[in-house]
Amino acid sequence: MTTEIIFEVSQFVAVFNQTLETVYPNVAIVGELANFRISKNRWVYFDLKDELSSIKFFGTVYMLPGPLEDGMLLQVRGVPRLHPQYGFSINAQSLQPVGEGSLKRAAALLEAKLRAEGLFEPARKRPLPYPPRRIGLITSRESAAYHDFMKILDERWGGLEIALADIQVQGEASPAQIVNAIEYFNEQASMPEVLIITRGGGSAEDLAAFNTEQVTRAVATSRIPTLVAIGHEVDISLAEMAADQRASTPSNAAQLLVPDKRHELAVLKTTRLSLGQYLYGLVKSWRDALNQQVLQLNQIITQYLTQQKQVLLTKTALLEALSPQSTLKRGYAVIRNATSNEVVKSVKSLKLKNVVTIQLHDGSANADISGINTL
Repeated sequence: MTTEIIFEVSQFVAVFNQTLETVYPNVAIVGELANFRISKNRWVYFDLKDELSSIKFFGTVYMLPGPLEDGMLLQVRGVPRLHPQYGFSINAQSLQPVGEGSLKRAAALLEAKLRAEGLFEPARKRPLPYPPRRIGLITSRESAAYHDFMKILDERWGGLEIALADIQVQGEASPAQIVNAIEYFNEQASMPEVLIITRGGGSAEDLAAFNTEQVTRAVATSRIPTLVAIGHEVDISLAEMAADQRASTPSNAAQLLVPDKRHELAVLKTTRLSLGQYLYGLVKSWRDALNQQVLQLNQIITQYLTQQKQVLLTKTALLEALSPQSTLKRGYAVIRNATSNEVVKSVKSLKLKNVVTIQLHDGSANADISGINTL
């Protein structure tokens, strides 16, 4: 005969919770959100239901991916507990919308909330350094996005310092890892010049991390300029809208981030040729102008010398006309006292038998004064 086990209420609660801890330490449940409410801006209460059943949940606002509303399909992970006073519920640890409809509705609600706060305003966008020297890259090392980004970056430019934060780009752990990576780079003493957050395409569920409030706010508040590149074109994630710049694919992110060295080399070659032609033309122009100036200067100097020569000839002729020699040629003579060599200017200074020197234009002669006649 089986002995019936009789529990006191508290004993049953303790044993039941021990059993749950052993058999179901953690559960993930999908259902329709109902009776969602927030108490004191901290505590969250809601139910998940399907056509036949309903389960109560309890958690904090810090686990919410963004605004929610009744009717959404959620996947909630938590710990089942039987509370001594409030009955059975599940302490929610994480939750996320599932299904394309719920994901889009959650993203729309969050977008409206963040847009009202101004997180997507163009005025908040900062220019990215071009090209940067040091890049912080947030993605999965094993992803095609990582390899595509690095390949195009090396082909186009190369020689950059890349610091990688290897994270999960989808799943429950992804939002927290992305946020932690952004915070890590922002706390560095020597921060990267730009943060690249990238992954390839995928379904709405795969890209859900980039539509969470935590990730979107982390991107928007980063002190380092951000570029978010998600490999899809149909829908733009909230993280892309909050980033300083978005790219359509990881490869496009590399294209936006650095110039193409082959193109730049071709531009430099063309510029060098153009500059050489310009300098040649400039030097030729200067040389022609200098030659013209030399020619003009020579003409000015020749003209000046001719004028001065004419002036000199005129003055020379005048001097010759006024010189004593010219006067002597016309038949005049200069008489000097032979003893004192003084010019005799008056007969009064002469005496009989004085010896004088008579200077003519072609020589001189001595004579004795034999007579003096005055006027």
